[in-house]
Amino acid sequence: MGGGSSDIKASNNQIGYQSISTNVNYTEFGNGVQTTAGTLDTESGPVHGQAYFVSAMNDVLLGNDYFKATYDQSVGMTNYVGGTLNPPSAYGSVTATSSATLTNFSFRYGKGLPVRATSMLTPYVEIGSHQWIRGVNYGETYSHNYYGFGLLNQYSLGNSLVFSVDAMFGHTNGSAIAVTSSPPGVPAASQITGFSTALGDSTLYKIGVSLDYVLVTNIHLNAGFDYSAFSYGISATQPSGLLEPDSRTNYTTVRIGLGFGF
Repeated sequence: MGGGSSDIKASNNQIGYQSISTNVNYTEFGNGVQTTAGTLDTESGPVHGQAYFVSAMNDVLLGNDYFKATYDQSVGMTNYVGGTLNPPSAYGSVTATSSATLTNFSFRYGKGLPVRATSMLTPYVEIGSHQWIRGVNYGETYSHNYYGFGLLNQYSLGNSLVFSVDAMFGHTNGSAIAVTSSPPGVPAASQITGFSTALGDSTLYKIGVSLDYVLVTNIHLNAGFDYSAFSYGISATQPSGLLEPDSRTNYTTVRIGLGFGF
């Protein structure tokens, strides 16, 4: 390896696989509109999965053009704490486990700007999508798209080791929920009439750190830690009288994997 900026470019030209673990931290809030004010329910805990990515930095449009596409999916169980709707009961009166499937896709484009021989700043734009299939009740699916602007800071530490700090600020759009109806035969007190409706959008924050190390020619070992946060706004009241309340979601993700340089 040539060191410095050549190490950074090498870390940006690879296709890879990572094992990931995402800790879910979700809270629903009542605001007095058909719900009790305060915390309604929470879900937390780790779910595990796989991520796939391809990134490239070369001279296509503006020089040091940076492209990256990622896809990941995680499946597991989270810890649910909440209450009942009918009859109403306080937060904490119900505890259970809930299945969770998280699916994410993103694509970004940026331009690398060498700062010194051993560092590079890459401003970028990113678009993506997120889906959470939540196992509470008879099944709920949350989803949104997003766009954002970010800055990737990369530093060559020598010996084919690159450290990165990645921060993005964006906004969700097309936020929605689909609630599954209760199956036939469910007692009246537990019945739910399914619906699909829009949710309020919000700002989106992401920040992460990572390391990339070339083990042998073209074989990279990489690891990282990411944090993201966003919210869903309250839905319109449905004909059944149900609605989806305000919520906040935080994810922390640890990842480690291998890449093949090109």
